[in-house]
Amino acid sequence: MQEMVINNLTSPAILFFILGIIAALVKSDLKLPTGLNESLSIYLLIAIGMKGGIELAEHSFHELIRPLVGTLSLGVIIPIMTFAICRRLGIDRKNATGIAATYGSVSIVTFGAALAFVEQANMSYESYMNAFVVLLESPAIIVSLVILKLLENRSYKQEVVYRFSATSVYGPIIKEGLFGKSVFLMVGSLLVGLIGGERALTIVKPLFIDLYPSVLVLFLLGMGLTAGNQLAAVRKYGIKLLALGILLPPVYGFLGVVIGYYSGLSLGGTILLSVLAASASYIAAPAAMRASVPEANPAIYLGMALGLTFPFNLTIGMPLYYEMAKWFY
Repeated sequence: MQEMVINNLTSPAILFFILGIIAALVKSDLKLPTGLNESLSIYLLIAIGMKGGIELAEHSFHELIRPLVGTLSLGVIIPIMTFAICRRLGIDRKNATGIAATYGSVSIVTFGAALAFVEQANMSYESYMNAFVVLLESPAIIVSLVILKLLENRSYKQEVVYRFSATSVYGPIIKEGLFGKSVFLMVGSLLVGLIGGERALTIVKPLFIDLYPSVLVLFLLGMGLTAGNQLAAVRKYGIKLLALGILLPPVYGFLGVVIGYYSGLSLGGTILLSVLAASASYIAAPAAMRASVPEANPAIYLGMALGLTFPFNLTIGMPLYYEMAKWFY
Protein backbone atom coordinates (compact mmCIF):
# COMPACT_ATOMS: atom_id res chain seq x y z
CA MET A 1 0.00 0.00 0.00
CA GLN A 2 2.90 2.37 0.76
CA GLU A 3 4.10 2.21 -2.83
CA MET A 4 0.59 2.93 -4.12
CA VAL A 5 0.22 5.92 -1.79
CA ILE A 6 3.57 7.30 -2.99
CA ASN A 7 2.62 6.77 -6.66
CA ASN A 8 -0.68 8.51 -6.07
CA LEU A 9 0.91 11.44 -4.23
CA THR A 10 3.48 11.95 -6.98
CA SER A 11 1.01 12.04 -9.87
CA PRO A 12 0.80 15.48 -11.57
CA ALA A 13 -2.85 16.05 -10.64
CA ILE A 14 -2.26 15.43 -6.92
CA LEU A 15 0.96 17.45 -6.89
CA PHE A 16 -0.83 20.46 -8.34
CA PHE A 17 -3.58 20.03 -5.73
CA ILE A 18 -0.96 20.02 -2.97
CA LEU A 19 0.66 23.06 -4.60
CA GLY A 20 -2.67 24.89 -4.36
CA ILE A 21 -3.03 24.01 -0.66
CA ILE A 22 0.48 25.24 0.07
CA ALA A 23 -0.22 28.48 -1.80
CA ALA A 24 -3.31 29.08 0.36
CA LEU A 25 -1.53 28.25 3.62
CA VAL A 26 1.41 30.58 2.94
CA LYS A 27 -0.99 33.35 1.84
CA SER A 28 0.36 33.48 -1.69
CA ASP A 29 -1.38 35.88 -4.06
CA LEU A 30 -1.82 33.01 -6.55
CA LYS A 31 -5.36 33.04 -7.92
CA LEU A 32 -7.07 31.51 -10.91
CA PRO A 33 -8.85 33.99 -13.19
CA THR A 34 -12.38 34.90 -12.14
CA GLY A 35 -14.88 32.46 -13.61
CA LEU A 36 -12.28 29.87 -14.61
CA ASN A 37 -13.19 27.45 -11.81
CA GLU A 38 -16.83 27.50 -12.84
CA SER A 39 -15.87 27.00 -16.49
CA LEU A 40 -13.68 24.04 -15.58
CA SER A 41 -16.50 22.61 -13.44
CA ILE A 42 -18.86 22.81 -16.42
CA TYR A 43 -16.24 21.07 -18.56
CA LEU A 44 -15.83 18.22 -16.06
CA LEU A 45 -19.59 17.79 -15.65
CA ILE A 46 -20.08 17.53 -19.42
CA ALA A 47 -17.06 15.26 -19.89
CA ILE A 48 -18.14 12.73 -17.24
CA GLY A 49 -21.79 12.86 -18.29
CA MET A 50 -21.02 12.40 -21.99
CA LYS A 51 -18.56 9.57 -21.40
CA GLY A 52 -21.02 7.82 -19.11
CA GLY A 53 -23.84 8.13 -21.64
CA ILE A 54 -21.75 6.85 -24.55
CA GLU A 55 -20.56 3.86 -22.56
CA LEU A 56 -24.01 3.21 -21.09
CA ALA A 57 -25.36 2.84 -24.63
CA GLU A 58 -23.18 -0.26 -25.06
CA HIS A 59 -24.80 -2.22 -22.21
CA SER A 60 -28.16 -3.89 -21.72
CA PHE A 61 -30.38 -3.16 -18.74
CA HIS A 62 -29.88 -6.75 -17.55
CA GLU A 63 -26.16 -6.08 -17.07
CA LEU A 64 -26.85 -2.91 -15.12
CA ILE A 65 -29.64 -3.94 -12.74
CA ARG A 66 -27.53 -5.24 -9.82
CA PRO A 67 -24.91 -2.46 -9.76
CA LEU A 68 -27.70 0.06 -10.40
CA VAL A 69 -29.65 -1.07 -7.34
CA GLY A 70 -26.45 -1.18 -5.27
CA THR A 71 -25.44 2.34 -6.32
CA LEU A 72 -28.86 3.83 -5.61
CA SER A 73 -28.91 2.11 -2.21
CA LEU A 74 -25.73 4.03 -1.33
CA GLY A 75 -27.54 7.25 -2.20
CA VAL A 76 -30.16 6.41 0.44
CA ILE A 77 -28.12 4.70 3.16
CA ILE A 78 -25.26 7.22 3.40
CA PRO A 79 -27.31 10.39 4.01
CA ILE A 80 -29.47 8.60 6.60
CA MET A 81 -26.37 7.30 8.42
CA THR A 82 -24.66 10.68 8.23
CA PHE A 83 -27.69 12.56 9.54
CA ALA A 84 -28.06 10.11 12.46
CA ILE A 85 -24.35 10.36 13.36
CA CYS A 86 -24.41 14.15 13.24
CA ARG A 87 -27.48 14.36 15.45
CA ARG A 88 -25.89 11.92 17.91
CA LEU A 89 -22.89 14.25 18.10
CA GLY A 90 -25.16 17.17 18.93
CA ILE A 91 -25.09 18.92 15.55
CA ASP A 92 -28.35 20.79 14.89
CA ARG A 93 -30.83 19.58 12.27
CA LYS A 94 -30.07 22.17 9.61
CA ASN A 95 -26.32 21.63 9.65
CA ALA A 96 -26.80 17.87 9.96
CA THR A 97 -28.92 18.03 6.80
CA GLY A 98 -26.19 19.96 4.98
CA ILE A 99 -23.53 17.43 6.00
CA ALA A 100 -25.79 14.47 5.13
CA ALA A 101 -26.53 15.79 1.64
CA THR A 102 -22.88 16.66 1.04
CA TYR A 103 -21.56 13.24 2.07
CA GLY A 104 -24.36 11.31 0.41
CA SER A 105 -23.72 13.05 -2.88
CA VAL A 106 -20.47 12.70 -4.82
CA SER A 107 -17.38 14.62 -5.91
CA ILE A 108 -16.90 14.44 -9.66
CA VAL A 109 -13.29 15.55 -9.37
CA THR A 110 -12.49 12.83 -6.82
CA PHE A 111 -14.08 10.34 -9.21
CA GLY A 112 -12.02 11.72 -12.09
CA ALA A 113 -8.86 11.29 -10.00
CA ALA A 114 -10.02 7.75 -9.13
CA LEU A 115 -10.32 6.94 -12.83
CA ALA A 116 -6.73 8.07 -13.32
CA PHE A 117 -5.70 6.04 -10.26
CA VAL A 118 -7.33 2.83 -11.54
CA GLU A 119 -5.95 3.27 -15.05
CA GLN A 120 -2.46 3.99 -13.70
CA ALA A 121 -2.67 0.69 -11.78
CA ASN A 122 -3.65 -1.08 -15.06
CA MET A 123 -6.98 -2.26 -13.65
CA SER A 124 -9.99 -2.72 -15.88
CA TYR A 125 -13.40 -1.49 -14.79
CA GLU A 126 -16.96 -1.40 -16.05
CA SER A 127 -17.29 1.39 -18.60
CA TYR A 128 -20.72 2.38 -17.30
CA MET A 129 -19.26 3.53 -13.95
CA ASN A 130 -19.17 7.08 -15.31
CA ALA A 131 -22.96 7.00 -15.53
CA PHE A 132 -23.24 6.04 -11.85
CA VAL A 133 -21.70 9.36 -10.87
CA VAL A 134 -24.87 10.98 -12.19
CA LEU A 135 -27.07 8.47 -10.35
CA LEU A 136 -25.53 9.33 -6.97
CA GLU A 137 -25.83 13.12 -7.26
CA SER A 138 -29.57 13.54 -6.65
CA PRO A 139 -30.82 10.79 -4.26
CA ALA A 140 -28.81 11.97 -1.24
CA ILE A 141 -29.94 15.57 -1.67
CA ILE A 142 -33.58 14.52 -1.87
CA VAL A 143 -33.33 12.04 1.04
CA SER A 144 -31.61 14.59 3.30
CA LEU A 145 -34.20 17.28 2.60
CA VAL A 146 -37.07 14.82 3.10
CA ILE A 147 -35.64 13.80 6.51
CA LEU A 148 -35.45 17.45 7.55
CA LYS A 149 -39.00 18.17 6.38
CA LEU A 150 -40.32 15.10 8.18
CA LEU A 151 -38.69 16.11 11.46
CA GLU A 152 -39.71 19.74 11.13
CA ASN A 153 -43.31 18.77 10.42
CA ARG A 154 -43.34 16.40 13.39
CA SER A 155 -41.96 19.05 15.74
CA TYR A 156 -44.45 21.61 14.51
CA LYS A 157 -47.56 19.47 14.81
CA GLN A 158 -46.44 17.16 17.63
CA GLU A 159 -48.20 14.19 16.09
CA VAL A 160 -47.28 10.94 14.38
CA VAL A 161 -49.36 11.43 11.26
CA TYR A 162 -47.69 13.97 8.97
CA ARG A 163 -49.75 16.08 6.60
CA PHE A 164 -47.83 17.43 3.64
CA SER A 165 -48.64 19.64 0.76
CA ALA A 166 -46.97 17.92 -2.17
CA THR A 167 -46.53 21.24 -3.94
CA SER A 168 -45.11 23.23 -1.03
CA VAL A 169 -42.85 20.54 0.45
CA TYR A 170 -41.79 18.04 -2.18
CA GLY A 171 -41.86 20.38 -5.17
CA PRO A 172 -38.81 22.44 -4.13
CA ILE A 173 -36.98 19.31 -2.97
CA ILE A 174 -37.43 17.57 -6.31
CA LYS A 175 -36.55 20.75 -8.18
CA GLU A 176 -33.28 21.20 -6.29
CA GLY A 177 -32.42 17.51 -6.43
CA LEU A 178 -33.05 17.03 -10.14
CA PHE A 179 -32.82 20.43 -11.79
CA GLY A 180 -29.97 22.11 -9.94
CA LYS A 181 -27.48 23.27 -12.56
CA SER A 182 -24.79 20.65 -11.93
CA VAL A 183 -27.19 17.69 -11.75
CA PHE A 184 -29.14 18.99 -14.74
CA LEU A 185 -25.97 19.41 -16.80
CA MET A 186 -24.63 15.95 -15.91
CA VAL A 187 -27.95 14.23 -16.62
CA GLY A 188 -28.38 16.19 -19.84
CA SER A 189 -24.86 15.34 -21.00
CA LEU A 190 -25.43 11.69 -20.13
CA LEU A 191 -28.61 11.63 -22.23
CA VAL A 192 -26.79 13.29 -25.14
CA GLY A 193 -24.08 10.63 -24.96
CA LEU A 194 -26.65 7.86 -24.57
CA ILE A 195 -28.61 9.00 -27.63
CA GLY A 196 -25.55 9.78 -29.72
CA GLY A 197 -23.68 6.59 -28.77
CA GLU A 198 -20.60 5.78 -30.81
CA ARG A 199 -21.48 8.50 -33.35
CA ALA A 200 -20.97 11.12 -30.67
CA LEU A 201 -17.60 9.69 -29.65
CA THR A 202 -15.71 10.96 -32.71
CA ILE A 203 -17.03 14.47 -32.09
CA VAL A 204 -16.42 14.76 -28.34
CA LYS A 205 -13.27 12.64 -28.00
CA PRO A 206 -10.66 15.34 -28.81
CA LEU A 207 -12.07 17.84 -26.29
CA PHE A 208 -13.88 15.90 -23.58
CA ILE A 209 -11.84 12.68 -23.42
CA ASP A 210 -8.31 13.32 -24.70
CA LEU A 211 -7.89 16.62 -22.84
CA TYR A 212 -9.63 15.49 -19.65
CA PRO A 213 -6.46 14.61 -17.64
CA SER A 214 -4.84 17.97 -18.43
CA VAL A 215 -7.95 19.97 -17.53
CA LEU A 216 -8.23 17.97 -14.30
CA VAL A 217 -4.70 19.09 -13.35
CA LEU A 218 -5.64 22.76 -13.77
CA PHE A 219 -8.90 22.31 -11.88
CA LEU A 220 -7.17 20.58 -8.97
CA LEU A 221 -4.78 23.50 -8.62
CA GLY A 222 -7.80 25.73 -8.06
CA MET A 223 -9.38 23.20 -5.71
CA GLY A 224 -6.16 23.11 -3.69
CA LEU A 225 -6.40 26.87 -3.21
CA THR A 226 -10.02 26.55 -2.10
CA ALA A 227 -9.36 23.59 0.20
CA GLY A 228 -6.46 25.37 1.89
CA ASN A 229 -8.67 28.36 2.61
CA GLN A 230 -11.41 26.13 4.09
CA LEU A 231 -9.19 24.40 6.65
CA ALA A 232 -9.42 27.25 9.15
CA ALA A 233 -13.22 27.26 8.92
CA VAL A 234 -13.39 23.57 9.83
CA ARG A 235 -10.95 23.90 12.76
CA LYS A 236 -13.09 26.68 14.19
CA TYR A 237 -15.99 24.25 14.73
CA GLY A 238 -14.04 21.76 16.80
CA ILE A 239 -12.81 18.22 16.93
CA LYS A 240 -16.18 16.69 16.05
CA LEU A 241 -16.11 18.04 12.52
CA LEU A 242 -12.42 17.24 12.10
CA ALA A 243 -13.11 13.64 13.14
CA LEU A 244 -16.14 13.33 10.87
CA GLY A 245 -14.29 14.69 7.85
CA ILE A 246 -11.55 12.07 8.22
CA LEU A 247 -13.45 9.05 9.63
CA LEU A 248 -16.58 9.08 7.47
CA PRO A 249 -14.75 8.46 4.14
CA PRO A 250 -13.16 5.11 5.18
CA VAL A 251 -16.47 3.90 6.65
CA TYR A 252 -18.42 4.76 3.51
CA GLY A 253 -15.56 3.58 1.31
CA PHE A 254 -15.78 0.15 2.94
CA LEU A 255 -19.56 0.19 2.48
CA GLY A 256 -18.98 0.94 -1.21
CA VAL A 257 -16.55 -1.99 -1.45
CA VAL A 258 -19.08 -4.39 0.08
CA ILE A 259 -21.92 -3.23 -2.17
CA GLY A 260 -19.66 -3.19 -5.23
CA TYR A 261 -18.51 -6.76 -4.58
CA TYR A 262 -22.01 -8.13 -4.05
CA SER A 263 -23.27 -6.17 -7.06
CA GLY A 264 -20.92 -8.19 -9.25
CA LEU A 265 -18.49 -5.40 -10.14
CA SER A 266 -14.87 -6.06 -11.03
CA LEU A 267 -12.05 -5.01 -8.70
CA GLY A 268 -11.59 -1.75 -10.62
CA GLY A 269 -15.33 -1.07 -10.65
CA THR A 270 -15.60 -1.78 -6.92
CA ILE A 271 -12.76 0.65 -6.18
CA LEU A 272 -14.50 3.35 -8.21
CA LEU A 273 -17.80 2.73 -6.39
CA SER A 274 -16.03 2.88 -3.04
CA VAL A 275 -14.47 6.21 -3.99
CA LEU A 276 -17.90 7.52 -4.98
CA ALA A 277 -19.32 6.36 -1.63
CA ALA A 278 -16.43 7.95 0.29
CA SER A 279 -16.45 11.26 -1.55
CA ALA A 280 -18.37 14.40 -0.61
CA SER A 281 -19.98 16.87 -2.97
CA TYR A 282 -18.83 20.47 -3.17
CA ILE A 283 -20.89 21.51 -6.20
CA ALA A 284 -24.38 20.00 -6.46
CA ALA A 285 -25.18 19.40 -2.78
CA PRO A 286 -23.90 22.77 -1.46
CA ALA A 287 -25.82 24.56 -4.22
CA ALA A 288 -29.00 22.72 -3.23
CA MET A 289 -28.41 23.40 0.47
CA ARG A 290 -27.90 27.11 -0.10
CA ALA A 291 -31.26 27.26 -1.85
CA SER A 292 -33.27 24.86 0.33
CA VAL A 293 -31.65 25.13 3.79
CA PRO A 294 -30.10 28.61 3.94
CA GLU A 295 -29.82 28.31 7.74
CA ALA A 296 -27.17 25.58 7.37
CA ASN A 297 -23.65 27.03 7.59
CA PRO A 298 -21.71 26.44 4.32
CA ALA A 299 -18.42 26.79 6.24
CA ILE A 300 -19.30 23.52 7.99
CA TYR A 301 -20.38 21.17 5.21
CA LEU A 302 -18.30 22.75 2.47
CA GLY A 303 -15.31 23.12 4.76
CA MET A 304 -15.49 19.44 5.71
CA ALA A 305 -15.87 18.32 2.10
CA LEU A 306 -13.10 20.49 0.67
CA GLY A 307 -10.79 20.99 3.61
CA LEU A 308 -10.72 17.42 4.94
CA THR A 309 -12.47 14.71 2.92
CA PHE A 310 -11.31 15.81 -0.52
CA PRO A 311 -7.57 15.89 0.38
CA PHE A 312 -7.91 12.65 2.37
CA ASN A 313 -9.47 10.78 -0.56
CA LEU A 314 -6.97 12.12 -3.09
CA THR A 315 -3.91 11.21 -1.03
CA ILE A 316 -4.60 8.28 1.32
CA GLY A 317 -8.18 7.26 0.59
CA MET A 318 -7.86 5.74 -2.88
CA PRO A 319 -4.95 3.42 -1.99
CA LEU A 320 -6.82 2.50 1.21
CA TYR A 321 -10.01 1.56 -0.67
CA TYR A 322 -7.89 -0.46 -3.08
CA GLU A 323 -6.49 -2.47 -0.17
CA MET A 324 -10.01 -2.92 1.26
CA ALA A 325 -11.31 -4.18 -2.09
CA LYS A 326 -8.44 -6.67 -2.38
CA TRP A 327 -9.77 -8.46 0.71
CA PHE A 328 -12.81 -9.52 -1.32
CA TYR A 329 -11.11 -10.50 -4.58
